Amino acid sequence: MSKPLIVDAPYPTTEGICPDCRALRIISPAYASSTGELNAILQYNYHAINFDGKGFSEYAEIIDGIAVAEMIHLKLLGKTILALGAQPVYTACPPAAFNFYSAKFVSYSRSLKNMIEDDILAERHAVMSYVRMLDRLRNDKVKAIIARILEDEKLHLKAFTELLDKVSG
Repeated sequence: MSKPLIVDAPYPTTEGICPDCRALRIISPAYASSTGELNAILQYNYHAINFDGKGFSEYAEIIDGIAVAEMIHLKLLGKTILALGAQPVYTACPPAAFNFYSAKFVSYSRSLKNMIEDDILAERHAVMSYVRMLDRLRNDKVKAIIARILEDEKLHLKAFTELLDKVSG
């Protein structure tokens, strides 16, 4: 497994987080919605496999590292959702047992350039979403988790932008 592409800072723990319906509603879409961490993991894995298959193993390794980082985010968000009082089921609105995640949201582009462009769009959306969450959250413990994840997402956006330059050049 690739080394995660993350900033050099620890992740806050979920220790001391109490049930909080408002915070739960705010952060849930980042978990398993069409634009959440689960989708990012699957999309980046698909893209890394394609890059590797076309002989761009160095680029595939970078994308894999981003996917591994997103796995860390998914697990941390799942633990946070549980601490906030809901089961971390794969829906946009845990604990609701409907609107389950579907892999139909993954970008199945065929062109390497289009894959990276789709990944840049996904990371831009993630950055904007996490910034909006921080503006809306009142729970400082949850805010700390979201702020830390946001730092990784900014790093991922930079990495994908650099990859696009290489693929386009």
